[in-house]
Amino acid sequence: MVRKLEANIPDSIGPLPIAHYVCHADFIERAVMFILRKERLFTHAILNPPYKKISSSSHHRTLLRDVGIETVNLYTAFVALAVALLQPGGQLAAIIPRSFCNGPYYKPFREFILRHTAIRHIHLFKSRTEAFKTDKVLQENVIIQLVRDAEQAAITVSTSTNGDMTDYVAVQHSFDKIVRPGDPEKFIHIPDSESETEAFTQANYSLASVGVEVSTGPVVDFRVKEYLRDIPQGDDVPLLYSGHFNGKIEWPKADSKKPNAIVRCAETMKWLYPNGYYVIVRRLSSKEEKRRVVAYLVDPTYFPNMPFLGFENHLNVFHSRKSGLSEDMAHGLAIYLNSRFIDSLFRRFNGHTQVNATDLRALPYPSTQTLKELGIWAKGQKDLTQEAVERHLENVLA
Repeated sequence: MVRKLEANIPDSIGPLPIAHYVCHADFIERAVMFILRKERLFTHAILNPPYKKISSSSHHRTLLRDVGIETVNLYTAFVALAVALLQPGGQLAAIIPRSFCNGPYYKPFREFILRHTAIRHIHLFKSRTEAFKTDKVLQENVIIQLVRDAEQAAITVSTSTNGDMTDYVAVQHSFDKIVRPGDPEKFIHIPDSESETEAFTQANYSLASVGVEVSTGPVVDFRVKEYLRDIPQGDDVPLLYSGHFNGKIEWPKADSKKPNAIVRCAETMKWLYPNGYYVIVRRLSSKEEKRRVVAYLVDPTYFPNMPFLGFENHLNVFHSRKSGLSEDMAHGLAIYLNSRFIDSLFRRFNGHTQVNATDLRALPYPSTQTLKELGIWAKGQKDLTQEAVERHLENVLA
């Protein structure tokens, strides 16, 4: 941070003299001290903050709470503290992971910056491997420009493949394209011109309003090792992992390194769902994959004579009050989630390798009736290709 800037431009070309002061101190401790004194010291802040989780019981977490900052990572803590120290109209530029754009853990941070600043510019590096070749980067990174206590206006969103900016492209978007009005989660969407898709105007319902829920698979295998079985027998029921889904359901899987079944007993019943129609989405996916959201239909006929199913923790499960969906709803929901529209929309706010239930709830959905009609249509197709699905969705939802 530059406390005070005094410059005399020399006649010859050379380094610009800047009055500076280097402070060797714990930034969080020192910043909190200034904030408690109500000192807003800076006009400009440039950050490349550290990335590390903050323990909920740590000294730093307590200090942050003392000044009204609730966050889970050092990078968002540094940005929030810098914002708090900016004078009105002060500007901040930071290169940070994109993970703050979505998810429940970063919601307080999103609310903080939206309350105290205006977003002026977001730059997205479209390739993790090109922009950060020497680092093992698991998330997309952005450069964000914020202005303290400013009026929110249109936001410039720019992209480049790497840090050289040779393919730099910039587009302006209205604020409501970046943060949707009425979104309780305050997700920050970053449109990518290559993946832009026209919105489906008929997809404007919440998941709850169509009578569907989504939950993380409840079976955490390392906590129930004594109840896991490689091959089902007796009262065992299927335990489904991501590896059981590869274009179609393959269960039991003979060469699987994971168990295929879980014992059905009093201790495990709270984690089991009645056999029925479900839609599952893997929780792990990366930007480099062809589709970020990959949905699979769970058909109860795949599991004859099995009264219950177990879903492992690395799956998201679409259900109705922990029971199966109607057959038509399940078919319709699966093809909708596998559409290019959903892939494009998801990429706008998700920049890490997780597909969380909160993210899936944030997506817009067609009405209950439309989803069921999509399912009826899908079941009637002899050759259900992706192109046929896309054409049908455009006709029905545009």
